Amino acid sequence: MHRFYPLFLLVFLSCNNDQLPKPRAFLNLEYSIPQYTLLDIERPYNFEIPKHTRIKDEPRNWLKVLYPKQRASVDITYLKVNDNLRELILESEKLVFEHTVKADQISSNDYIDLEKRVFGTFYEITGDAASQIQFHLTDSTHHFLKGALYFRTKPNYDSILPAMAHIKKDVLRIMETLEWK
Repeated sequence: MHRFYPLFLLVFLSCNNDQLPKPRAFLNLEYSIPQYTLLDIERPYNFEIPKHTRIKDEPRNWLKVLYPKQRASVDITYLKVNDNLRELILESEKLVFEHTVKADQISSNDYIDLEKRVFGTFYEITGDAASQIQFHLTDSTHHFLKGALYFRTKPNYDSILPAMAHIKKDVLRIMETLEWK
């Protein structure tokens, strides 16, 4: 019996149930290189949109740029300027800052294209807010356009961050290619 004791001890000690932690997994989200086309709906404005999106025509020259795979949309609102530019800008900013309750940070960048007469502001909202990107653009005399990115899911900033970063490039492209008619 004593002869089997070291063998038994060796077998017993070599069999353990130590659990090793699994390495962290990361999402492997792949986004195609965007290709753009001009908006093909008659509006008092025009801009380039990604080919992989769908457009939902809305009344009053409004529209939605739909991202079906990301379950998101960029909602575009158009208004005519009738000596009320200040009120339109204040209302747009009010909508941005309503997200302060859930936002960790709101940053803004002014946008100016003197040649095309496009002026505006781009807002990026960090945190679990309902909208992570908002913007408004105007020619300061006739046209006012505002847009907001929405995901059709409960806001969880960490989860939607990759999709938001992808769509952000498209929103910047909308701003850069906007022309008034």
